[in-house]
Amino acid sequence: MTELDGHADPNSDEISLQRVVNGDLDALEHLFQNYQRQVYQFASGITRDPQTAEEVLQDVFYRLYQHAGQLDASMPLLPWLYRVTANLAYNRARQRHWTQSLQSLAENLFVSPRRSPEQLAEQHELQAIVRALLGELSPQHRAVLILYYLHDYSIPEIAQILDNPEGTIKSRLHHARKILKQRLMQRYGATTALLDLI
Repeated sequence: MTELDGHADPNSDEISLQRVVNGDLDALEHLFQNYQRQVYQFASGITRDPQTAEEVLQDVFYRLYQHAGQLDASMPLLPWLYRVTANLAYNRARQRHWTQSLQSLAENLFVSPRRSPEQLAEQHELQAIVRALLGELSPQHRAVLILYYLHDYSIPEIAQILDNPEGTIKSRLHHARKILKQRLMQRYGATTALLDLI
């Protein structure tokens, strides 16, 4: 996995952030173009509402504009964007009851190029099942699953992104996996091999 999910060069981000600090809106637009897809998909996965995800997306980049001077420009930007996205999406999810179905996260999800065709096939099958079952979990559990299974982050990286202790992330992932395995057995008659992937 790359920390930037295959996107912008960290040196380019560092330069852009410095330009944003100086009020350059073109630099902010450049960062928006680089990361809008990941931020929107993550917000959509948590909120389960495309309009709210769009609002979160706009708020995230407004926060980036406000706080660009406080960021360590030498660090990857995407984990910070995910952290802000999660916090904003959690707040909105707590304020409303979601009735719309989960928007598809299948399009253009990051998959590591270092995997074999068999591993990629298993990854795609698992992603489809995870997407189908995300709606049954809390926003916090959805966020952990999205980052772990769909964006391929490790537990320490997720803990850093969501600003939670690793133990909390492990607990949420364990609980979410338990639910996934139960649902797989109930609904899909999952094979042992697929269950072993979770």
